[in-house]
Amino acid sequence: MAIRFQSEDTTFDIRGGKRAVGAWMRASAAEEGFSVGEVAVVFCSDAYLLEMNRRYLEHDYYTDIITFDYTAGSVLSGDLFISVDTVRANAEEYGVMFHVELLRVIIHGIMHLAGYKDKSDEEARTMREREDHYLAKRPDDLLTHVKHT
Repeated sequence: MAIRFQSEDTTFDIRGGKRAVGAWMRASAAEEGFSVGEVAVVFCSDAYLLEMNRRYLEHDYYTDIITFDYTAGSVLSGDLFISVDTVRANAEEYGVMFHVELLRVIIHGIMHLAGYKDKSDEEARTMREREDHYLAKRPDDLLTHVKHT
């Protein structure tokens, strides 16, 4: 069982932060009643994620994350494709640190794997509450471990 971090069409990486972020992801999943199986966190560019959005979801717009869910029972598994470009733009738009927005998007993907949806306003509110909950529970030093290139 593993959480893997990789990059496609970008040089972005969270050097030194993978272990800390993975532990936080596992703890969050456990609180939701899940263990973590195979989860890939794939950092990519806007162009890469737009092409995936078009090809697999038939959506023609930019997004910050696409989650492919392979969860079986209480074991979370899936692929989280995250556009570093959109995360950076959203962080600027919302006036938050890039690292905080990145962690929000990562936990958003984990919550999707745990069964949360965000299509309706009520679902989106619940999703945001879960994101805020787990962001508040992150270890104080988590951001110091998240270095990027």
